[in-house]
Amino acid sequence: MNLSTANLRTDSLALFQTGLAAADPRDAVRQCLHINDGTRRITPDPKHPDTLRQGQWRNIHLIAIGKAACAMAEAACEVIPANLLASRPIVVTHYANVRPNPDFDLLGAGHPLPDAAGVRAAEIVIERLSHAKAGELVLVLLSGGGSALLPSPADGITLDDKIRITEQLLASGATIDAINCVRKHLSKLKGGGLARHAHPADVHALILSDVMGDDPSAIASGPTVADATTFADAITVLQNHGCWQDAPAAIKHHLQQGALGLRPETLKADDPIVAGCRHSLIGSNRHSVDAMVEHARALGYDTTIHAQPLCGEARIAAATWAADVSRLSASRTATRSAWIAGGETTVTLGKTLPGIGGRNQELALAFALAAERHGLRGDWCLLSGGSDGRDGPTDAAGALVDGGSLHRCRQAGIDPLAALADHNAYPALKAAGDLLLTGATGTNVADLQILLMRSTPD
Repeated sequence: MNLSTANLRTDSLALFQTGLAAADPRDAVRQCLHINDGTRRITPDPKHPDTLRQGQWRNIHLIAIGKAACAMAEAACEVIPANLLASRPIVVTHYANVRPNPDFDLLGAGHPLPDAAGVRAAEIVIERLSHAKAGELVLVLLSGGGSALLPSPADGITLDDKIRITEQLLASGATIDAINCVRKHLSKLKGGGLARHAHPADVHALILSDVMGDDPSAIASGPTVADATTFADAITVLQNHGCWQDAPAAIKHHLQQGALGLRPETLKADDPIVAGCRHSLIGSNRHSVDAMVEHARALGYDTTIHAQPLCGEARIAAATWAADVSRLSASRTATRSAWIAGGETTVTLGKTLPGIGGRNQELALAFALAAERHGLRGDWCLLSGGSDGRDGPTDAAGALVDGGSLHRCRQAGIDPLAALADHNAYPALKAAGDLLLTGATGTNVADLQILLMRSTPD
């Protein structure tokens, strides 16, 4: 690895850390919660006074759900006086993000597949919400992973049923929106269900978004907002992704009954409950992308934001990006260039047993192969990483590849093309020394991608 490439890799890691810092859940919560002379104010954006919400709520019920739940709850409790808390805050997060706090009821749960601990956590949340009253506020702190972390199967459906259908949808390459549509209609809390349980108290959600477009009904499957999807939509999702025929019988029965109007729909916009529910976006993938762009420009890179979030099949998105960059870079005069992107790709598994990896690792390996195929000139490196520090069922957040990655991989006796075909990117990237290992970051705003290029060596 030459000095130029080594410097590009160093800059990529620095930019990734900037993206994570922009999604810091503590700062995001502290900036929008205010208690002053008895007034409780929520001001997520000082530049937009219309987003202000305030009241004289006599009690606040605090519930934090997601991979950033610990940090968000800690920040909220720094602002909210203990005498205003109706009870001990409930914090539900992934096991890797558990940070013990004697002041919380801290509950670890499974992700991306739900588990029994998550079901128990959901029962505790529902029981706590039953004590919320008019004139009180249920403050919900939401971050990525909330859908899986707080499963509350609808009557007649078991946790195993939900795990099975989630596994089928994940393997099918279904988007997060499609998966959440199904989840909402199999749950007591998703799709506005939490708001129903909190009624008649007011509800406000502070949201750290891990969803492209920041649709609040998609983040953690929208437990506090109205849902536009229907039981019929959920059936269509399963049919379109080849999951309907093998879906558990209880799930098919429940969805069919719902489509016939024999099960209550998710919370709709015209429900009176919605009037007491508001939300604030306090962090997102775009916030992190913008911060990385500003830092890259400060480092002297001619910087471009990728036109659209990187979504769709990981290997296709990578190949398309490599082709575009190869074409565009030929006409660029800048010595140092940066392309910054964010998104959340998918990986569709075949019928054969897949290898080890995740969508970011697959995207990085596919990009390296496409860059080789297109003859990408100059020194370059690509970082693709999950902002939560975890990519698929691995200990890596993603990968950082460069023009020498495939050579290092082949020297180790691994065929990178075969590894990509088998969805086995992890061992190939490990052999090349290209895994991105961060550990749990305590936040989650989907994935971040940084492509740096230098036309001439240092």
